[in-house]
Amino acid sequence: MFCGSECFIIKRLWWSDPGGDVICYEVGAVPRRDEGWLRRWRESLQVVDSVRVAPRDAATFEVPAGHGFRILSVEGPQVGDLNLWNADDLSERFFSGKTRQLHATHVTRGDRLWSSMPGIRAMATITHDTLEWYGWDEEGGGVHDVIGTRCDPYTNRLLKGVDYHHCCHSNLTRAMARRLDRPASEVEPLIHDVLNVFMCTGFTLDTHQYFMKASPVRPGDHLEFLADINLLGALSACPGGDCGSSHSDDRTPCYPLQVDILAPSEEVLASFEPEPANAYDRSHGMTEA
Repeated sequence: MFCGSECFIIKRLWWSDPGGDVICYEVGAVPRRDEGWLRRWRESLQVVDSVRVAPRDAATFEVPAGHGFRILSVEGPQVGDLNLWNADDLSERFFSGKTRQLHATHVTRGDRLWSSMPGIRAMATITHDTLEWYGWDEEGGGVHDVIGTRCDPYTNRLLKGVDYHHCCHSNLTRAMARRLDRPASEVEPLIHDVLNVFMCTGFTLDTHQYFMKASPVRPGDHLEFLADINLLGALSACPGGDCGSSHSDDRTPCYPLQVDILAPSEEVLASFEPEPANAYDRSHGMTEA
């Protein structure tokens, strides 16, 4: 079932005590940035660099902690697949599953992108979303999902029996191989489940299967983030275009995306504190021999 932007729930088993849905996490306790500070941060932003992401390809970018980045639609309706890493330790990466549990199946302004264990901390905070108006449609669809994993050549080979080299997984792999100057085989394990930027998706109401439909994104629409830690990002311009028709082929019209790197004023930046790593002691209930 679908829940709002502030909950993640499970249904009680039929043999348990009645009482309806059980809230899994105390989402009101999720750490958030001060709204007043975020407003001052946004008002002081200036674009200091821009990265162009070609259709059916990917590009990487870096964002220092306390700075921001903005993903823009620039020429036509296009969705993007986003990976994020701790720029100082690539073993810490975006954790879409935990983000989904702490927020919702789709994210928007005020939600945060969380990192993998053992870090489990906010990597980025969504500070502005021009598609926030879309909300949930009559079919249960929404934009910016953290449920789809990314299109990949392995599933495409399994289902279609052909090799296609411009799925988002391959695009992200190539981009990281170029960035790190390492073979694709070495960097491929770094690629992980994504935030599907601008993608309009949901679960069918009858069979509960993942669906996609044409994104409402148009040139000028953007999704903006604060970097809560030093970030390395990679963004793929999906071969599905607006994801309203065919996928993982060259038939769908595709367009570039743009990533703007944003710097706040020195005054605002002086009061910024990077998000600390999770404070759990990592003993897991074991004592040293």
